[in-house]
Amino acid sequence: MRQFLLGAGAALAAAAGGLFLWTGTASVKPSIAPPSSAGSAIAPFAPDPMPEPPAASERTREEKRFSRYDKDKNGTIAREEYLAARRKAFAKLDVNGDGRLSFEEYAVKTIAKFTKADADRSGVLNPTEFATTRVVRKAKPRRDCPPVAATEDDNS
Repeated sequence: MRQFLLGAGAALAAAAGGLFLWTGTASVKPSIAPPSSAGSAIAPFAPDPMPEPPAASERTREEKRFSRYDKDKNGTIAREEYLAARRKAFAKLDVNGDGRLSFEEYAVKTIAKFTKADADRSGVLNPTEFATTRVVRKAKPRRDCPPVAATEDDNS
């Protein structure tokens, strides 16, 4: 609970800091204009006004997901559109195309993994063979600072 309250407090402090930065209290002070010469052909410097940035359309995650399901782009999702992804996944598993999944079709990856691990083809896995079936997870990349280059003072 304490961590939650600390997190909420930090979020509120960050939001308040952002609000102060966004509204900003800094104002541009008028600069002293250089003396103008009567015979000068150069016009005084006038900064160009900042153009308005283009407005980006904000599509929520749900709007994007809705768009992916709405294949015919008519603004509605029919039952067939909704089930299309499941039909593709089912068709991949149904290798003989009979419209039914046998246990072997359903468990094809697991069966292949067992067969690969069973090195002596005995039909059972010993502890060494079983250890080869473990899931290897990718380690999260470390975000260490780059090493500091050695200087002449360090080498002496």
